[in-house]
Amino acid sequence: MILSVCTVWNLTIINKERKGGSRRCREWLLRENPMTSKQRAYLKSLAMVMEPILQVGKGSVTPEFTASVAEALEARELIKISVLQNCLDDPKEIASVLAERTKSQVVQVIGKKIVLYKEGKKDKKKIQLP
Repeated sequence: MILSVCTVWNLTIINKERKGGSRRCREWLLRENPMTSKQRAYLKSLAMVMEPILQVGKGSVTPEFTASVAEALEARELIKISVLQNCLDDPKEIASVLAERTKSQVVQVIGKKIVLYKEGKKDKKKIQLP
């Protein structure tokens, strides 16, 4: 088994790779203010009924797209993004890049859907975490 640790932006990625196979296990561990599993489950339940408000397409993550994600996070705190089929990048990598650039947290990545959370300012908080 090969174990490699590399730091990408504000996330630590741990890859475990077995010899002779392509099975990979990735864990994203946040350094700053990690969410508890209870908080993550609560945010997942809120995101389940949401429709994606942004789409990542062929151009992948551009500065303009990052700005629109940051603006949406300021307004809503919790957003869902869909990755289109013509996007060649991995959704987990897109999620980690967006989280780093917008200083938000990745709640979940399921298939081609990404859910991001950024805590609002004290006077504009909409979501109260358990």
